[in-house]
Amino acid sequence: MRYVRYLCIAVFAVALVSVALANRGVVTLQVLPQEVAGWFAVNPSVQLPLFLVILGSIVAGLLVGFVWEWIREYGERAEKARLARETRKLEREIARLKGEKHQGKDEVLALLDEAS
Repeated sequence: MRYVRYLCIAVFAVALVSVALANRGVVTLQVLPQEVAGWFAVNPSVQLPLFLVILGSIVAGLLVGFVWEWIREYGERAEKARLARETRKLEREIARLKGEKHQGKDEVLALLDEAS
């Protein structure tokens, strides 16, 4: 299984390198459209190789997806934590009730009663 993972990583690395080599041309990346840039009296633009724009877009999309999923699963994590707290509370109550049940009994009989 480890070798399959290494093979997948190698194939992915070769694909990324081939995309980078095929898209080395420099492009101008403008942050704002010309019409909007005029309102703010700024025209932020930067010249980057196209593969950086492509790979940066992929990374940004993955980050947005991870954050979105983390926020979406908040309710499930909160429910699991609530159930864990309730389980611990009930386990403490069971231990307390068993202690009260066997109070004043012979210890050997109490252990035999707990085992069954």
